[in-house]
Amino acid sequence: MNRTASSDFILLGLLVNSKATGIVFAVILAIFVVAVTANLVMIFLIHMDSHLHTPMYFLLSQLSIMDTLFICTTVPKLLVDMVSIQKTISFVACGIQIFLYLTMIGSEFFLLGLMAYDRYVAVCNPLRYPVLMNRRVCLLLAAGAWFGGSLDGFLLTPITMNVPYCGSRIIDHFFCEIPAVLKLACADTSLYETLMYICCVLMLLIPISIISTSYSLILLTVHRMRSAEGRKKAFTTCSSHLTVVSIFYGAAFYTYVLPKSFHTPEQDKVVSAFYTIVTPMLNPLIYSLRNKDVTGAFKKIFAQCLSAQKVFTSDA
Repeated sequence: MNRTASSDFILLGLLVNSKATGIVFAVILAIFVVAVTANLVMIFLIHMDSHLHTPMYFLLSQLSIMDTLFICTTVPKLLVDMVSIQKTISFVACGIQIFLYLTMIGSEFFLLGLMAYDRYVAVCNPLRYPVLMNRRVCLLLAAGAWFGGSLDGFLLTPITMNVPYCGSRIIDHFFCEIPAVLKLACADTSLYETLMYICCVLMLLIPISIISTSYSLILLTVHRMRSAEGRKKAFTTCSSHLTVVSIFYGAAFYTYVLPKSFHTPEQDKVVSAFYTIVTPMLNPLIYSLRNKDVTGAFKKIFAQCLSAQKVFTSDA
Protein backbone atom coordinates (compact mmCIF):
# COMPACT_ATOMS: atom_id res chain seq x y z
CA MET A 1 0.00 0.00 0.00
CA ASN A 2 1.29 3.46 -0.87
CA ARG A 3 1.45 5.20 2.52
CA THR A 4 1.43 8.77 1.25
CA ALA A 5 -1.35 11.36 1.40
CA SER A 6 -3.55 8.91 -0.51
CA SER A 7 -3.37 6.52 2.44
CA ASP A 8 -4.89 9.04 4.84
CA PHE A 9 -8.08 8.01 6.59
CA ILE A 10 -11.21 10.13 6.81
CA LEU A 11 -13.00 10.30 10.18
CA LEU A 12 -16.75 10.80 9.86
CA GLY A 13 -16.85 12.15 13.41
CA LEU A 14 -19.23 11.81 16.32
CA LEU A 15 -22.17 13.31 14.42
CA VAL A 16 -22.86 12.91 10.71
CA ASN A 17 -24.86 15.70 9.01
CA SER A 18 -26.27 17.02 12.27
CA LYS A 19 -27.65 20.51 12.83
CA ALA A 20 -26.63 20.32 16.50
CA THR A 21 -22.89 20.35 15.76
CA GLY A 22 -22.38 23.76 17.39
CA ILE A 23 -24.08 22.74 20.63
CA VAL A 24 -22.26 19.39 20.75
CA PHE A 25 -18.95 21.15 20.07
CA ALA A 26 -19.55 23.54 22.99
CA VAL A 27 -20.50 20.68 25.33
CA ILE A 28 -17.48 18.56 24.40
CA LEU A 29 -15.14 21.56 24.71
CA ALA A 30 -16.57 22.33 28.17
CA ILE A 31 -16.17 18.70 29.26
CA PHE A 32 -12.59 18.67 27.94
CA VAL A 33 -11.65 21.86 29.82
CA VAL A 34 -13.28 20.62 33.05
CA ALA A 35 -11.66 17.17 32.75
CA VAL A 36 -8.14 18.48 32.13
CA THR A 37 -8.46 21.19 34.81
CA ALA A 38 -9.93 18.82 37.43
CA ASN A 39 -7.27 16.16 36.84
CA LEU A 40 -4.40 18.68 36.91
CA VAL A 41 -5.79 20.20 40.11
CA MET A 42 -6.01 16.72 41.63
CA ILE A 43 -2.37 16.01 40.71
CA PHE A 44 -1.31 19.40 42.12
CA LEU A 45 -3.18 18.93 45.43
CA ILE A 46 -1.77 15.44 45.96
CA HIS A 47 1.74 16.71 45.25
CA MET A 48 1.47 19.83 47.45
CA ASP A 49 -0.47 18.62 50.52
CA SER A 50 1.53 16.36 52.85
CA HIS A 51 -1.69 14.84 54.22
CA LEU A 52 -2.31 13.35 50.77
CA HIS A 53 1.13 11.69 50.56
CA THR A 54 -0.35 8.23 51.08
CA PRO A 55 -0.51 5.14 48.82
CA MET A 56 -4.17 5.69 47.96
CA TYR A 57 -3.61 9.25 46.77
CA PHE A 58 -0.38 8.34 44.98
CA LEU A 59 -2.34 5.79 42.91
CA LEU A 60 -5.11 8.36 42.46
CA SER A 61 -2.56 10.83 41.06
CA GLN A 62 -1.52 8.17 38.54
CA LEU A 63 -5.19 7.77 37.55
CA SER A 64 -5.43 11.53 36.99
CA ILE A 65 -2.31 11.47 34.79
CA MET A 66 -3.79 8.62 32.74
CA ASP A 67 -7.14 10.39 32.39
CA THR A 68 -5.46 13.61 31.25
CA LEU A 69 -3.42 11.80 28.58
CA PHE A 70 -6.43 9.67 27.63
CA ILE A 71 -8.77 12.56 26.89
CA CYS A 72 -5.99 14.50 25.11
CA THR A 73 -5.50 11.53 22.76
CA THR A 74 -8.92 11.82 21.11
CA VAL A 75 -10.77 15.03 21.97
CA PRO A 76 -8.50 17.73 20.43
CA LYS A 77 -8.65 15.97 17.06
CA LEU A 78 -12.43 15.54 17.41
CA LEU A 79 -12.91 19.26 18.14
CA VAL A 80 -10.72 20.29 15.19
CA ASP A 81 -12.65 17.97 12.85
CA MET A 82 -15.98 19.41 14.01
CA VAL A 83 -15.04 22.88 12.77
CA SER A 84 -13.03 21.96 9.69
CA ILE A 85 -13.90 20.69 6.23
CA GLN A 86 -10.96 18.29 6.02
CA LYS A 87 -11.47 15.47 8.52
CA THR A 88 -8.47 13.40 7.49
CA ILE A 89 -5.96 11.67 9.73
CA SER A 90 -2.68 10.35 8.38
CA PHE A 91 -1.74 6.68 8.52
CA VAL A 92 1.02 7.42 11.05
CA ALA A 93 -1.19 9.67 13.21
CA CYS A 94 -3.87 6.98 13.25
CA GLY A 95 -1.31 4.45 14.46
CA ILE A 96 -0.08 6.82 17.18
CA GLN A 97 -3.66 7.45 18.31
CA ILE A 98 -4.34 3.70 18.50
CA PHE A 99 -1.17 3.10 20.51
CA LEU A 100 -1.86 5.93 22.97
CA TYR A 101 -5.48 5.06 23.68
CA LEU A 102 -4.64 1.33 24.03
CA THR A 103 -1.84 2.19 26.46
CA MET A 104 -4.01 4.55 28.51
CA ILE A 105 -7.05 2.29 28.68
CA GLY A 106 -4.91 -0.77 29.46
CA SER A 107 -2.96 1.07 32.17
CA GLU A 108 -6.22 2.27 33.71
CA PHE A 109 -7.61 -1.27 33.71
CA PHE A 110 -4.66 -2.49 35.77
CA LEU A 111 -4.48 0.59 37.98
CA LEU A 112 -8.13 0.29 39.04
CA GLY A 113 -7.42 -3.30 40.07
CA LEU A 114 -4.37 -2.22 42.08
CA MET A 115 -6.40 0.53 43.75
CA ALA A 116 -8.87 -2.14 44.90
CA TYR A 117 -5.95 -4.10 46.40
CA ASP A 118 -4.83 -0.93 48.19
CA ARG A 119 -8.30 -0.54 49.72
CA TYR A 120 -8.26 -4.21 50.78
CA VAL A 121 -4.96 -3.77 52.64
CA ALA A 122 -6.14 -0.49 54.24
CA VAL A 123 -9.42 -1.98 55.52
CA CYS A 124 -8.44 -5.59 56.25
CA ASN A 125 -4.82 -5.13 57.39
CA PRO A 126 -4.61 -1.56 58.74
CA LEU A 127 -1.69 -2.28 61.10
CA ARG A 128 0.45 -3.74 58.29
CA TYR A 129 -0.67 -1.14 55.73
CA PRO A 130 2.46 1.08 56.01
CA VAL A 131 4.67 -1.99 55.42
CA LEU A 132 2.63 -3.70 52.70
CA MET A 133 2.07 -0.44 50.80
CA ASN A 134 5.38 1.35 51.31
CA ARG A 135 6.78 3.81 48.76
CA ARG A 136 8.78 1.16 46.89
CA VAL A 137 5.72 -1.10 46.53
CA CYS A 138 3.60 1.83 45.32
CA LEU A 139 6.17 2.74 42.66
CA LEU A 140 6.35 -0.89 41.52
CA LEU A 141 2.54 -1.15 41.33
CA ALA A 142 2.28 2.07 39.30
CA ALA A 143 5.11 0.98 37.00
CA GLY A 144 3.39 -2.39 36.54
CA ALA A 145 0.13 -0.70 35.51
CA TRP A 146 1.92 1.51 32.96
CA PHE A 147 3.93 -1.44 31.65
CA GLY A 148 0.81 -3.61 31.27
CA GLY A 149 -0.98 -0.89 29.31
CA SER A 150 1.98 -0.14 27.04
CA LEU A 151 2.39 -3.87 26.38
CA ASP A 152 -1.16 -3.91 25.04
CA GLY A 153 -0.34 -0.93 22.82
CA PHE A 154 2.90 -2.45 21.51
CA LEU A 155 1.18 -5.78 20.81
CA LEU A 156 -1.98 -4.66 19.00
CA THR A 157 -0.91 -1.45 17.24
CA PRO A 158 1.66 -2.96 14.81
CA ILE A 159 -0.72 -5.79 13.88
CA THR A 160 -3.58 -3.36 13.22
CA MET A 161 -1.46 -1.02 11.10
CA ASN A 162 0.02 -3.87 9.02
CA VAL A 163 -3.38 -5.17 7.94
CA PRO A 164 -3.91 -4.31 4.23
CA TYR A 165 -6.46 -1.52 3.73
CA CYS A 166 -7.92 -0.91 0.30
CA GLY A 167 -11.01 0.68 -1.18
CA SER A 168 -12.83 2.96 1.24
CA ARG A 169 -10.72 5.12 3.57
CA ILE A 170 -13.72 6.37 5.56
CA ILE A 171 -13.78 5.42 9.26
CA ASP A 172 -17.28 5.70 10.72
CA HIS A 173 -15.99 6.96 14.04
CA PHE A 174 -14.51 10.07 15.66
CA PHE A 175 -11.09 8.50 16.30
CA CYS A 176 -9.03 5.50 15.20
CA GLU A 177 -10.57 2.80 17.37
CA ILE A 178 -9.47 -0.67 16.27
CA PRO A 179 -12.92 -2.24 15.61
CA ALA A 180 -13.88 0.73 13.39
CA VAL A 181 -10.54 0.70 11.53
CA LEU A 182 -10.65 -3.06 10.89
CA LYS A 183 -13.93 -2.68 9.01
CA LEU A 184 -11.89 -1.15 6.17
CA ALA A 185 -9.54 -4.14 5.87
CA CYS A 186 -9.54 -6.00 2.57
CA ALA A 187 -8.15 -9.19 4.14
CA ASP A 188 -9.61 -11.75 6.52
CA THR A 189 -9.10 -10.36 10.04
CA SER A 190 -11.02 -13.04 11.94
CA LEU A 191 -7.85 -14.55 13.45
CA TYR A 192 -6.61 -11.14 14.59
CA GLU A 193 -10.02 -10.20 15.97
CA THR A 194 -10.04 -13.46 17.96
CA LEU A 195 -6.56 -12.64 19.30
CA MET A 196 -7.70 -9.13 20.21
CA TYR A 197 -10.82 -10.54 21.90
CA ILE A 198 -8.72 -12.93 24.02
CA CYS A 199 -6.28 -10.14 24.88
CA CYS A 200 -9.09 -7.80 25.95
CA VAL A 201 -10.84 -10.49 27.99
CA LEU A 202 -7.59 -11.24 29.84
CA MET A 203 -6.97 -7.54 30.44
CA LEU A 204 -10.46 -7.24 31.90
CA LEU A 205 -10.42 -10.57 33.73
CA ILE A 206 -7.18 -10.00 35.68
CA PRO A 207 -8.12 -6.65 37.29
CA ILE A 208 -11.79 -7.68 37.73
CA SER A 209 -10.60 -10.79 39.63
CA ILE A 210 -8.45 -8.59 41.88
CA ILE A 211 -11.33 -6.14 42.40
CA SER A 212 -13.90 -8.90 43.13
CA THR A 213 -11.60 -10.69 45.58
CA SER A 214 -10.54 -7.47 47.31
CA TYR A 215 -14.08 -6.18 47.80
CA SER A 216 -15.42 -9.56 48.90
CA LEU A 217 -12.81 -9.59 51.67
CA ILE A 218 -13.54 -5.93 52.45
CA LEU A 219 -17.27 -6.67 52.83
CA LEU A 220 -16.52 -9.56 55.20
CA THR A 221 -14.25 -7.34 57.28
CA VAL A 222 -16.74 -4.45 57.35
CA HIS A 223 -19.52 -6.85 58.36
CA ARG A 224 -17.48 -7.87 61.42
CA MET A 225 -16.77 -4.28 62.47
CA ARG A 226 -18.46 -3.21 65.67
CA SER A 227 -17.87 0.50 65.12
CA ALA A 228 -20.56 2.22 63.05
CA GLU A 229 -18.11 5.03 62.29
CA GLY A 230 -15.57 2.48 61.00
CA ARG A 231 -18.16 0.93 58.71
CA LYS A 232 -19.20 4.32 57.37
CA LYS A 233 -15.59 5.32 56.67
CA ALA A 234 -14.86 2.03 54.90
CA PHE A 235 -17.97 2.28 52.71
CA THR A 236 -17.28 5.94 51.88
CA THR A 237 -13.69 5.18 50.88
CA CYS A 238 -14.63 2.20 48.70
CA SER A 239 -17.85 3.54 47.12
CA SER A 240 -16.01 6.16 45.03
CA HIS A 241 -13.70 3.52 43.61
CA LEU A 242 -16.56 1.12 42.86
CA THR A 243 -18.45 3.89 41.05
CA VAL A 244 -15.45 4.60 38.79
CA VAL A 245 -14.86 0.87 38.19
CA SER A 246 -18.50 0.25 37.21
CA ILE A 247 -18.55 3.12 34.70
CA PHE A 248 -15.20 2.37 33.08
CA TYR A 249 -15.38 -1.42 32.92
CA GLY A 250 -19.01 -1.37 31.76
CA ALA A 251 -18.15 0.74 28.71
CA ALA A 252 -15.02 -1.32 27.96
CA PHE A 253 -16.96 -4.58 28.25
CA TYR A 254 -19.50 -3.38 25.67
CA THR A 255 -16.84 -2.22 23.21
CA TYR A 256 -14.39 -5.10 23.32
CA VAL A 257 -16.20 -8.18 24.68
CA LEU A 258 -19.78 -8.17 23.38
CA PRO A 259 -20.23 -9.89 19.96
CA LYS A 260 -20.62 -7.81 16.78
CA SER A 261 -24.34 -8.56 16.62
CA PHE A 262 -24.85 -6.27 19.64
CA HIS A 263 -23.10 -3.33 17.95
CA THR A 264 -24.17 -0.54 15.63
CA PRO A 265 -21.88 2.34 14.52
CA GLU A 266 -24.05 4.87 16.35
CA GLN A 267 -24.05 2.92 19.62
CA ASP A 268 -20.30 2.30 19.36
CA LYS A 269 -19.63 6.02 19.00
CA VAL A 270 -21.85 6.90 21.97
CA VAL A 271 -20.18 4.31 24.24
CA SER A 272 -16.71 5.32 23.04
CA ALA A 273 -17.53 8.98 23.67
CA PHE A 274 -18.65 8.06 27.18
CA TYR A 275 -15.44 6.33 28.22
CA THR A 276 -13.00 8.55 26.29
CA ILE A 277 -14.64 11.94 26.98
CA VAL A 278 -17.02 11.74 29.96
CA THR A 279 -15.21 9.25 32.21
CA PRO A 280 -11.94 11.28 32.46
CA MET A 281 -14.08 14.19 33.71
CA LEU A 282 -16.12 12.09 36.15
CA ASN A 283 -13.17 10.35 37.84
CA PRO A 284 -11.63 13.40 39.59
CA LEU A 285 -15.09 14.80 40.41
CA ILE A 286 -16.22 11.52 42.00
CA TYR A 287 -13.07 11.24 44.10
CA SER A 288 -12.92 14.92 45.10
CA LEU A 289 -16.56 15.76 45.80
CA ARG A 290 -17.01 12.69 48.02
CA ASN A 291 -13.61 12.97 49.73
CA LYS A 292 -13.10 15.24 52.74
CA ASP A 293 -9.30 15.00 52.51
CA VAL A 294 -9.24 16.31 48.94
CA THR A 295 -11.80 19.08 49.54
CA GLY A 296 -9.93 20.02 52.73
CA ALA A 297 -6.62 20.23 50.84
CA PHE A 298 -8.25 22.38 48.16
CA LYS A 299 -9.70 24.80 50.75
CA LYS A 300 -6.35 24.97 52.54
CA ILE A 301 -4.32 25.78 49.42
CA PHE A 302 -7.02 28.19 48.18
CA ALA A 303 -6.87 30.02 51.52
CA GLN A 304 -3.06 30.17 51.31
CA CYS A 305 -3.28 31.65 47.81
CA LEU A 306 -5.76 34.30 49.01
CA SER A 307 -3.51 35.18 51.96
CA ALA A 308 -0.47 35.47 49.71
CA GLN A 309 -2.42 37.71 47.32
CA LYS A 310 -3.52 39.99 50.19
CA VAL A 311 0.06 40.29 51.43
CA PHE A 312 1.28 41.09 47.91
CA THR A 313 -1.48 43.71 47.47
CA SER A 314 -0.76 45.37 50.82
CA ASP A 315 2.98 45.51 50.09
CA ALA A 316 2.31 47.04 46.70
